[in-house]
Amino acid sequence: MNQQHQVILSLGSNQGNRLENIERCIDLLHNEVATIIKVSSLYESDSWGFNSDSFYNCVVLVHTHKNAQKLLKNILKLEKKLGRVRSESKEYQSRIIDIDIIAFDDEIIEEEFLQVPHKHLANRLFVLLPMKEVVPFWIHPILQKSISEILKICNDTGNCKKISKLNAPLEIIKLNKFNYIAVEGNIGAGKTTLVTKIAEDFNAKTVLERFADNPFLPKFYKDQNRYAFPLEMSFLADRYQQISDDLAQFDLFKDFIVADYHIFKSLIFAKVTLAEDEVRLYKTLFDIIYKEMPKPDLYIYLYQNTERLLQNIKRRGRIYEQEIPAEYLEKINNGYLDYIKTQKDLNVLIIDVSEKDFLKNQEDYTMILKEIQKKIC
Repeated sequence: MNQQHQVILSLGSNQGNRLENIERCIDLLHNEVATIIKVSSLYESDSWGFNSDSFYNCVVLVHTHKNAQKLLKNILKLEKKLGRVRSESKEYQSRIIDIDIIAFDDEIIEEEFLQVPHKHLANRLFVLLPMKEVVPFWIHPILQKSISEILKICNDTGNCKKISKLNAPLEIIKLNKFNYIAVEGNIGAGKTTLVTKIAEDFNAKTVLERFADNPFLPKFYKDQNRYAFPLEMSFLADRYQQISDDLAQFDLFKDFIVADYHIFKSLIFAKVTLAEDEVRLYKTLFDIIYKEMPKPDLYIYLYQNTERLLQNIKRRGRIYEQEIPAEYLEKINNGYLDYIKTQKDLNVLIIDVSEKDFLKNQEDYTMILKEIQKKIC
């Protein structure tokens, strides 16, 4: 999955209840458009370019998989929802809310309705000062200057002062209270996608299964009876080594670890793929290893119905997966559910994502975060 875009947005309001407008905008942006990672303090500034009431302003850093044009479309839709009425006039006007794309990764975009970085960025204190809080080391891709360097040459002489703190949506979701989170699910359930997204948004270290490096996997899907046992043994050995190494070497710059599997999946798959005598041998070896493995502080299971799993598998296009039968997926799912029922001491969260697309729909992603939050309280 491609890494998310990092986008800097500037929010402003000088009509009605300015604070309420800004706070509602932050909430709706996060829940409907893009994940808000950081929020600056609230600033009050003189109107820029025309005489009017002063503005409340802030800057937010967001993560999104949307391209710049799609993001702009969503932002304009949100402004309208918040009550902004755009005029045909090109003159500056008072507005209940204003959302500007200031920067989009390190891209330089020159289009009729979208200029990135924002063309007036270097001359606006109400953007530069909150930006210095949120992205202090950002470098302007055209000027090749930092925020601090741009502030020294900024010719904005208007008043701009910090007046209060604003709450960031992610602040209430204390995922770093967990040291180790495992996200599980059937083949094609979206576990790796979710793990990668959470890691980017919450500064976590990822442990991702190395299925692509397993030489037995393509052979297994062609001849399951012959290659099932070596496949499951190789997966078990690799999972044991990977989790042991990654959990032992904790990254001091990351807040916690999030993995797209838990080693118990080895036994779940083995019971489906192996013959009865092979399962007994496999379980003997598995039990020895499992006793030594750390258990996740939170175990998240993403449930997908079989029809949706098959659609996802077809869409991602791995050749060796295309002939997986529905019956096989159903057995795997039942194996997971049976395992979960027997775990009395495991902190389990089951989320039905059969009708969800947390990559395309921000509402679906924030729903998942809210469900995780309930397990923290």
